Formats: sequence, C-alpha cells, structure tokens
Amino acid sequence: MNLIELFRLDRLTWSAAVDILIVSILIYHILLLIRGTRAVQMALGVGFLVLFYYVTLWFNLETVQWIMTTILPFFVVGIIVLFAAEIRRALANIGKNPLLRKFSRNPITETYAEIVLAATHLSAQHVGALIVIEREMGLKNYTESGVTIDAALTSDLLVSIFSPGTPLHDGAVIVQKGRITAAACFLPLTLDPRLSKELGTRHRAAIGVTEESDAVVVVVSEETGIISTVVGGHVRRNLDGPSLRQHLASILESADSVPAPPSHLSPVAEGK
Repeated sequence: MNLIELFRLDRLTWSAAVDILIVSILIYHILLLIRGTRAVQMALGVGFLVLFYYVTLWFNLETVQWIMTTILPFFVVGIIVLFAAEIRRALANIGKNPLLRKFSRNPITETYAEIVLAATHLSAQHVGALIVIEREMGLKNYTESGVTIDAALTSDLLVSIFSPGTPLHDGAVIVQKGRITAAACFLPLTLDPRLSKELGTRHRAAIGVTEESDAVVVVVSEETGIISTVVGGHVRRNLDGPSLRQHLASILESADSVPAPPSHLSPVAEGK
C-alpha cells in the first residue's frame, strides 16, 4: 500500500489509523528532542541528502545513485555517532516513564542539608566545588573515572575533599543514595557554542553532565564564591544557604522537576 492509497478515507482501516498516529507521535517527540540543539542542523543535512537521493531516482542518475547507495551504510554509522547524545537522552526519557519509574526510582532523603552546609562554608572561603547529586539516571560511567570513596555524606568530608592541596580537590564529587560514592571524577564539558567564553570549566562540566542526565549539580565558584545550581542545563546563580536549601528541596523532593534541555543558554561566567 502506497501513501496515496493509505490516506484514502475509504481504504483507511483501524490498524492504518493507529499506524499513522504512532508515527506522528514519534516524529513529534523527535522534533521536541532535537529542538534548539546542534542536532537540528545535522537533521537538515540528512534530510537534504535523502531528498537529493530521490531526485537522482527521479532523473535516473545511475552513477550518483551508485555512489550514494555505496556510502549509505557509512551514513547510518555517522548518524548514530553524531546523534549519540540525543539518542541517550531519548532512551533515558523512556526509562523515566511513570510505568517504569517504580522499578528504578531511588528514595530521596534529607541529605541535601549537608551539601548546603558544605557549599556555604566553601563559598565563604572562596574554595571551588562541584557536587553532582544522582537522581533516577545512574552515573556509574562518571564514578568510574574518579576515586571510589563510598562514605557517609557529611559536610566535613565534602569540605575536606575540596580543600586546596588535597589529592581529590580537582574534579567532581558524586553523591548516590545519600552517600559520597566517588571524588575527583571527570565530567563531560558542554559543547554548546553559544555559551559565554568567560564561563569556567566547573560550570561547563556541570552543564555538560546535566545535559546528558537528570542529575542536580551544585557549583561553588573559586573566584567569586558564588553558589549555583544546574539542572537540565539550566543555571541558577547567586544562591545563599536558605535559598540553596529551598531550591534543592523543591527539586529533589519532586519526581517530575527535571526541565527539558534548554533551547538557549547565556549564563554569565561565575568562576573557573
């Protein structure tokens, strides 16, 4: 059945209607997923190549058809590599479906109080810090890049880790299930070219890890002492102890508080 016959109302069956509805929903969510990201330009490029291929079929350009069909398998691999981040985000969103959440969800505890205390202390001393709080999506690939600790989450331990001169101060601390799992972890830096050039490495790493997961990140600027939080790529700045506590509570105690990936980011640099 071709497309013309498919959309003829007298030939439209229930199965065909459901088929059209599912495809429409998939296309809609794919467009939402790549909206405002660098994947838009890549998708346009792929669309142009597909259109060009059908033009060669229309005009029977056999040599061009042979070239395109020869390199087509490599395009499939290239698309998977180029859209790796978007594919990971899509699969993660499927995993966060309410029907599946009960099998993977971890209970949220009051551990952010220790993080608030440590952040305010480090801020007063102008000591940089990068604290990643795991939520529903696992961060095992990041914990494996650092030094395993597996200790109780306390403000004293966090302050000790980030104190200048200590072996583990350079990198991120990852908190999982109310415990400090690892320190000195490497995080992916955001590739968004629209970000301010003055933005420091800590904040770029915080944005990068939240673009690929639902983690909550607390950042303390080394230069200014400003406390910031990053969720879903969104940066919230100039937080003090009470506002940080309230903000973390509103995020960590809500099951649906992760915002969609931002379509525009232009935060001001707050430190390295």
